[in-house]
Amino acid sequence: MLKVGMLSGWHVHAQGYARELRGMDDVDIVSVYDENPIRGQAWADELGVPFHADLNDFLQKREMDAVVVNAPTDRHAEVMVAAAKAGKHLFTEKVMALTVKECESVALAVRDAKVRFCISFPARTSPQHLFAKKVAEEGVIGDVTLMRVRTAHNGASANWLPQHFYDPKECGGGAMMDLGAHPMYLARWILGRPIRITSLFNERTGHPVEDNAVSVIEFENKAIGVVETSFVSTHSPGWLELYGTEGCLVIGGTDGGVRLISNNIATSVPGWISPSQLPKGLPKPIRLWVDGILRDDPIPFGLEEGTQLTELMEYAYLSHREKRQIEIPWREPIV
Repeated sequence: MLKVGMLSGWHVHAQGYARELRGMDDVDIVSVYDENPIRGQAWADELGVPFHADLNDFLQKREMDAVVVNAPTDRHAEVMVAAAKAGKHLFTEKVMALTVKECESVALAVRDAKVRFCISFPARTSPQHLFAKKVAEEGVIGDVTLMRVRTAHNGASANWLPQHFYDPKECGGGAMMDLGAHPMYLARWILGRPIRITSLFNERTGHPVEDNAVSVIEFENKAIGVVETSFVSTHSPGWLELYGTEGCLVIGGTDGGVRLISNNIATSVPGWISPSQLPKGLPKPIRLWVDGILRDDPIPFGLEEGTQLTELMEYAYLSHREKRQIEIPWREPIV
């Protein structure tokens, strides 16, 4: 049985992770820490577990094996290093941290403590996105020349996001830092190493962070990625488009379908096709993490993948602030 502590209810996904864990027969939630004592005590009461207002007291619980981190983003590195040093396995909401340097400090602590780490990349578990990865890797549409990914909602324009999601210090950014993480890590996963990035962010709702954002990324293989996100888009369908030298793949839109056309596919009926069989989807990230701890199963999104996302975010925001294209230097991968 895995004993888990909930390390903050700051992020909007914290309650969902708790519900997922409570639905698992091999997991018990045993404690709550929150930097906001009122929120934390109420959540602990709801879960029927003790509340700790002091992080060190929380992490010293011997019967707690692991923690789920939903703290403010600017505290991720601090709390995860402390948790790893206390011997706790780590699951974290994205992004991993605000800078690559902070990610490296987390990675060092995790490796020294020999604990398991997982970052929440749910878009990488879907059959549709696993199919996109396969199409790109196997050259089904030739060499990929452009990828466009869009994830957007109306959280700011419809005013349903919590106010602290607009705090530039706690969040490190706005729409791109939070919701834009999904298209960012998908682009990095499918297209490879980025070499330069340009961003255009703006805001429409009067908040101190962006609510409408696009980043354009060039990758080492000369493919271009267009990453789009928004907190001010109502009824915006998710999109993933891959364009190549021999065809293209379109996923999402109003029907959520998968459509493919390629000169590399021999068929007696020309035109677009919709594959009838997609790769099997993966379990949810938090289940992958639990199985990684209890069964030593592989965790597909770990320290390097989390650092790759932070790297893109760090340079995307630098481009926004300095209003220029940014070269992304080569970095030694975390292993």
